[in-house]
Amino acid sequence: MAKQLKITQVRSIIDYPKRQRRTLEALGLRRIGHVVVHQDTPQIRGMIEKVRHLVRVEEVEAA
Repeated sequence: MAKQLKITQVRSIIDYPKRQRRTLEALGLRRIGHVVVHQDTPQIRGMIEKVRHLVRVEEVEAA
């Protein structure tokens, strides 16, 4: 089974650069506490790395 990543926004994007805000938007995150699930790919991992101070990541198994 393919691994998936559960990404939760834990901090506000106020006062962060526009590039980081757009990265969260591209991940599908909209507000604190919002959770999205993505496939574990190098592209998603790179996006998470750029905003790691704003999100929490958990690995989950695909259903």
